[in-house]
Amino acid sequence: MKFVALVAIINEEREEEAISIAKEAGAGAVTILKGRNLGLKAKKIFFGLTLEENVSLLIFILPKKLSLVVMKALRRAINIDDSENSALIFTLPLGHVAGLNLEELHKFESEIKNIL
Repeated sequence: MKFVALVAIINEEREEEAISIAKEAGAGAVTILKGRNLGLKAKKIFFGLTLEENVSLLIFILPKKLSLVVMKALRRAINIDDSENSALIFTLPLGHVAGLNLEELHKFESEIKNIL
């Protein structure tokens, strides 16, 4: 089974929504990293404080076929094509994976059987 890392960079406010959508689409565990989005535009300053956009980086390790299902579900629900939503979703191929939970691996197998 080939695995990929599906990475979703989304506004922090939509983190729980995105995790829920991904799990409904078949994703299992997720690793969450916090960050700030430093874009090309100048940041807003309010009473001397710079307002930066806080983002969550969600990393899912998924079988390749299942990753496309999860990506499509996230793309539709978060509406990343809308210019107001600054989100980015992409996958990276993984050559070797160790440490996957057997229970999660069996879940992936059943999810892929349902897709096929």
